[in-house]
Amino acid sequence: MANVLMIVGDFNEDLEVRFPQQALEMLGHAVHTVSPGKPAASSVVTAVHDLADSSLQSYTEARGHTLPVTHDFSKTDPAAYDALIVPGGRAAEYQRCDESILSLVRHFFEREKPVACTCHGIQILAAAGVLKNRQVTAVPFCRPEVEMAGGEWVDCGLDGHHVDGKLVTASTWMSNAGWMRAFSGCLTG
Repeated sequence: MANVLMIVGDFNEDLEVRFPQQALEMLGHAVHTVSPGKPAASSVVTAVHDLADSSLQSYTEARGHTLPVTHDFSKTDPAAYDALIVPGGRAAEYQRCDESILSLVRHFFEREKPVACTCHGIQILAAAGVLKNRQVTAVPFCRPEVEMAGGEWVDCGLDGHHVDGKLVTASTWMSNAGWMRAFSGCLTG
């Protein structure tokens, strides 16, 4: 089974962290969570985003759950991991400015390891410079960043996902089932 690393931070989308973690653990994979500046046994606070009210121009946000950080980011050796998950939510807004995160992301792409990314997490991949000539999906609000980073944004709706080699991207938490099914195939295939 695979050792999977997940980058987490305060105000990640709750369902884009909890669902992949639980789904992969159910299949027997180990999922370790790390967050720069937060030691093992600390926690982050997630957020719950809702896109259901079509009369709003954006989504709503509420405080989510407390999520344990299982491993110390500063002691993380990316070579010990088979795959990476980059969830969405507001955490990506500030994490994309952290060079240690960007370097970690580049490791997985340079070694052609499977990467799963959803929603606003694509902002981190764009900042890491790993989207050039790749087809990806994300929440539509991130399309300009994908294109500025040299990637091609694929419209899969809010409940879709897209596979480009070992990179599996999803639009939102509404894509979780298909996104994780495709990613788990990369882990066992």
